[in-house]
Amino acid sequence: MSLAFVRGFLLAWALILPMGPQNTFVISQGTTHVQYGRTVPVVITAALSDTILIAAAVLGASVILLALPVLKDVLTFLGIVFLGWMGWKSWRSPVHALASDAGAAAYWTLRRRVMHTLRASLLNPHAIMDTVVVIGGGAAMYSAPAEKLSYALAAVLVSWIWFFALSLAGRTLGHLRNQARTLLWLNRVSAGIMWAIAGSYLVQLGHTWWISPS
Repeated sequence: MSLAFVRGFLLAWALILPMGPQNTFVISQGTTHVQYGRTVPVVITAALSDTILIAAAVLGASVILLALPVLKDVLTFLGIVFLGWMGWKSWRSPVHALASDAGAAAYWTLRRRVMHTLRASLLNPHAIMDTVVVIGGGAAMYSAPAEKLSYALAAVLVSWIWFFALSLAGRTLGHLRNQARTLLWLNRVSAGIMWAIAGSYLVQLGHTWWISPS
């Protein structure tokens, strides 16, 4: 297993754990629908949306670096800064139990539920910044196409695993008496992973700047 795959896998987990609009809606579908088949279209829509954003971020970073290789360190540094900031926000973010009105979505048409998932995924500025700056910045660390592909596939794999698992766990989490505490620790685990990855990127960047022979 390559280092690029491991980093992509861990980074994607860190980014996907906090309970934002996308995660909250997917888990609410698992909570409210008795028939799991009614949840699957929402899960697939969320996972495909993440796949599109990740592919766009990695390909976009590759195109930029082909045109302007000097921006490699800039993209990496932006990714480090953004990871540090996101980790702080995730650690400090107040967490509440799942919305009590989530059950209303159980009565939405399939089209409405899919469109809501698309909006929560592709029109969410935070999700776009996650992928463009952090995923794209991480991709800038790798020059070999095979490493970039491994990195991107790892991030995509996490999204598919996470959304299916989240929807299946929805009913269990929906009945937990201490939802807020569970979600709080998810956010804190996410923050810790973000800081660890930012630190590894910083070490590698420092190696490039100061240790590598000129």
